[in-house]
Order: sequence, then C-alpha cells, then structure tokens
Amino acid sequence: MSIMQAIIAHLTAMTIALLIDRIIGDPENWPHPVRWFGQWIYWMDSRLNKGAGKRFKGLLLVISMVVLAGVVPFLFLDALYGVHFILGVLVEGVIIATTISTRSLSEAAYKVQKPLQLGDMEKARYEVSMIVGRDTDRLSEGEIARATVETVAENTSDGITAPLFYAFIGGGALAFFYRAINTCDSMVGYKNDRYFLFGYFSAKTDDVLNYIPSRLTAVVMTAVNVAKSQYSLWHVTSLIKRDAKKHPSPNSGYGESAVAALLGIQLGGLNTYKGIESNRAKMGEPLIPLQAGHIEQAVFIMKRTVYATWLLYLLLGGIISAITYTWS
Repeated sequence: MSIMQAIIAHLTAMTIALLIDRIIGDPENWPHPVRWFGQWIYWMDSRLNKGAGKRFKGLLLVISMVVLAGVVPFLFLDALYGVHFILGVLVEGVIIATTISTRSLSEAAYKVQKPLQLGDMEKARYEVSMIVGRDTDRLSEGEIARATVETVAENTSDGITAPLFYAFIGGGALAFFYRAINTCDSMVGYKNDRYFLFGYFSAKTDDVLNYIPSRLTAVVMTAVNVAKSQYSLWHVTSLIKRDAKKHPSPNSGYGESAVAALLGIQLGGLNTYKGIESNRAKMGEPLIPLQAGHIEQAVFIMKRTVYATWLLYLLLGGIISAITYTWS
C-alpha cells in the first residue's frame, strides 16, 4: 500500500472501531484480547518470575508481546489486505475496536453514579470497587466520586486516545501491541517485592508508549472542553503545568490534572490499599466539593476528547494524504 492508501485504511478502520465501540462496547461474555493477554501474562509470571534474572525474564515477557500482539497481527492484516482492501479495513476496524473502551468506561462510571445519587452508599461502594484497587468499604460520597473521576480521567488516554494514536500511525497491529503492553503494566508493573524486577521492562515500555498520547490527550481535552468550563484557559493550563508531574506515573497526571482543572475539583489525596495508607499528590484546586454529578461531567469531558481526537486524526490524515498526492 502507498502512504495515502495506508492512511485511508487506518482512518476508515478507526472510524469503524469507534462505531463498533459505541454500538456494542465490550460485552462481558464475549471473548476479548485483554483477557487473552491477561492469561498469557499470568502464565509467564507464574513460570518466569522466580529465581535469578527476573529483570531479563521480564524482558522476555515484553518480547513475547512484540511477537504475539505486534508481529502476528501485522502479518495477519497484511495477508487480509492482500486478499481485498475492504476485507483488511473491516477486520482492522474490529481489531482496533477491541483496544478502546469508550462505552465500557462510561457504563462503569454510571454504575457508580446512579446509586451514589440515590444515596445507596453500599451499592456505590461495591460498584466503585469494580474499577479501582483501593479500599472502598468506608468511602464517603466525595471519595467515591473522586475515585471514579480519577479512573475516567486516567483511562481516557490509556483506554481510548492512546490506542487511537497508535492506530493512526501504525494501524490495528500497533494499537493491539499498545494494548498488550498496557495490560502488562497493569498486571506486573508494580514497584513491590514481587514485581520490581520482573515488571521493570513492562512498566518502562508502557511509560515510553504513553509519553506522547498522554500529553496530546491533555491538550485536546483542554482545547475542546474549556469553553464549557467555568474557568479560563490560562487557569486550566497553569494548573495542568503545575500538577501533572506530581503524579507517581510520568504520564497519568496529565489527564487527571486536566479534568481536575476543568471541573474546579481536587483529585489525589489519601487512599488506602488493604489497610495501608497511601498519600497521592493533590491535583487541582478544591473550588467545588466533589459529588456524584462530577462523574457525569468527567464522562462528558472524556467523550468530547475522544471524538475531537478522532476529528484531529481525520484532519491530519487529509493533510498528509494531500501532500503525498502532490508528490506522487
């Protein structure tokens, strides 16, 4: 394929993926690549994460993902495009759809918001426990809202715009590989005794892959949502610059600080994990007390960001196609 054909293919597949995700989402009983990744990572972890050379063994996990989630899908799609262009685009669209989670993230957030608004704290605590790792049995309304908003903010990039970024520059195979590495990081990329060495390369690879998408997401998020915010562009951008680097992750702070600044709320603070307290740096200013309604607002911010990102790639793809056409 020429550069122009590849761009058209990737953008069409990306559009198909967004439609599939909007209509179907991620049904719980359907097979999903993230579950396959999880099973493979668990298998590798149980067999390699022992004895000497754990860091090297963790590198083998990443290399296995390069092959299984990168090279194999690339060869598969290349063969399909060789059969027929439309067949390749359709299957690539399905593959990209498995890497994004706009609908499932929205639904998970609303499952927390609805009982929280009705005052059903036990149900709200249960639902939020399904999407966060912290202890939830004693969380207040504000803390439940904070946990949910933080999840939506962080996963806007990790679960949607970052896969779209890699789909744009490298198609479904690269988006699939990104999702695999992101799953590795979520399972073994911890700085604890068990995973500090074995998860090192998974965490570092995920950091590298998310460097550009996380920052681009914060820019797009601010640009398309600031008009609906009570706060000025200067106020929002200054808070992002101040707070984004406070996050323990080099990338996650950008989405969280942007959402906090746009909503006039404060994220971060004290969390408890299996009874052990953990203080996270605070982001944003507590201009408005956190409440259930902020969950819906965070979801709206996420959706506007996702579709604006898609439009941005359509525009960039059109420009690149026009340039390559004039050169041909």
